[in-house]
Amino acid sequence: MAKYFDVHPENPQPRSIAQVADAVRSGGLIAYPTDSCYALGCRLGSRDGMDRIRSIRHLDDRHHFTLMCRDFAQLGQFVQVDNDVFRAVKASTPGSYTFILPATREVPRKLLHPKKKTVGVRIPDHVVTQALLAEMGEPLLSSTLLLPDEEEPMTQGWEIKDRLDHVVDAVVDSGDCGTEPTTVVDFSGGVAEIVRRGAGDTSRFE
Repeated sequence: MAKYFDVHPENPQPRSIAQVADAVRSGGLIAYPTDSCYALGCRLGSRDGMDRIRSIRHLDDRHHFTLMCRDFAQLGQFVQVDNDVFRAVKASTPGSYTFILPATREVPRKLLHPKKKTVGVRIPDHVVTQALLAEMGEPLLSSTLLLPDEEEPMTQGWEIKDRLDHVVDAVVDSGDCGTEPTTVVDFSGGVAEIVRRGAGDTSRFE
């Protein structure tokens, strides 16, 4: 049974955030809010967590997982960013964007796209997510909480708790965070390629 955390959206309770972080560090899988929609998250390098996300979402090994990073300094540990890309990404973070970039050696091989050796990264503009990332001191391995055969992600924490009670370890509820996933921009070829249009404004990449 998943633990349920009712977290204030503007002033998240430190004790609750610490308990959620402990659950992740212990190998747990969480459902948590972001600035675009709810996501599934586990510790970086957790094979069990990855497998559980793939199982819940029916994903294959070509799926780009996302590293949810606290800030640009942390993001830079895990992806290679040249000067032109640096400026474009820096101007768009924090925000509702996921960037696909060549991975550094800090990223476990099993996380990489099998052919491109790339990984998705993003810096969320969400108080609760930022509090959790600060408490953990490392990125969350994440994927949008979009269930198979459904067109939109779930938006209510209680509904997520009800439906995924047996497959996640904790649900963080800080209110509705919308249904529109991030805009995904692939910079792995050196120029911007919009892979998915979502919550973030795409005009700066066109």
